Amino acid sequence: MMVRMAKKFLITGGAGFIGSAVVRHAIRLTDHRILVVDKLTYAGNLESLAPVANDSRFAFTRADIADAAKIRDLLETFQPDVVMHLAAETHVDRSIDGPGECIHTNVIGTYTLLHAALNYWRGLAPSRRQEFRFHHISTDEVFGSLPEIGYFMETSPYNPRSPYAASKASSDHLVRAWNHTYGLPTLISNCSNNYGPYHFPEKLIPLMIINALEGRNLPVYGSGENVRDWLYVEDHVRALLTVSTGGQVGETYCIGGGSEKTNLQVVQAICSLLDELAPNPALGRHEELITFVTDRPGHDLRYSINPSRISTELGWRPLETFETGLRKTVQWYLTNRAWWQRIRSGVYRGERLGVVA
Repeated sequence: MMVRMAKKFLITGGAGFIGSAVVRHAIRLTDHRILVVDKLTYAGNLESLAPVANDSRFAFTRADIADAAKIRDLLETFQPDVVMHLAAETHVDRSIDGPGECIHTNVIGTYTLLHAALNYWRGLAPSRRQEFRFHHISTDEVFGSLPEIGYFMETSPYNPRSPYAASKASSDHLVRAWNHTYGLPTLISNCSNNYGPYHFPEKLIPLMIINALEGRNLPVYGSGENVRDWLYVEDHVRALLTVSTGGQVGETYCIGGGSEKTNLQVVQAICSLLDELAPNPALGRHEELITFVTDRPGHDLRYSINPSRISTELGWRPLETFETGLRKTVQWYLTNRAWWQRIRSGVYRGERLGVVA
């Protein structure tokens, strides 16, 4: 998909799951130039950028977004038209174990980036100032938990209930304040749960796929009735580029996949696909590996997004159903075992996180 005219994107967190998908898509299907800025924490992986690493329109710099001097230098040197801010500590369980990292990256890092972007923007020529955008990517978790009916939308009140959600809510408020107070041309998007290729294997879908392939237990929190709205990462990427280049300054766009599933339904669907695509006669049905474990502290019951605004105003709609997206995801993990096996052998081995003693 060609997205408007070619621009220069500075993408923070571009070696992460969603960020690297944006980069691969933009280099493959647009004429945009990309500078990735990533700290390369446990979830940042340069292998996720390998498909585009040799392209002349791609560049990478390892940096912490809370490093004000470095960020200021990168902005002045690269001269971006768009700052797409994806850098974040994103895992709820890790935020329970160590909330300080969430605060540093998601709050202090966002403030530092906003401050640097504002000074950079003020120094641009009038025509470039008018075209510049700061796009902050957030989550539906800032809105709290839903009952069995209803949806999150752009006007939903904030009610964050985990350290991660609270840190992202804080960053959303900072972005809006920089727009309202200083005039920085900002955009915010709040998305539902993403899944797809290159997903770090601490999140539900990749963890269940890999555990099942290794014959390990498939730990499902509580009774598995918590509901999430699932969004295939390539659909999200198209939405992000659409918002960055066509969204209305100062506005928020909710991006959802329209695919509500309980956690148990997700795991059962993975098991069914693996029974078909990677049968293990010694194991039998993969569903036999499902094990119910103590629920996560403060586990929100249900998330669901109404994406009617981005659909109506910007013409975006998801192309994948949960069934088609999940099949593509499982097939990718089957084909790319070396990618996740290197992670399993080192930084993360699938251990339980986020348990309050």
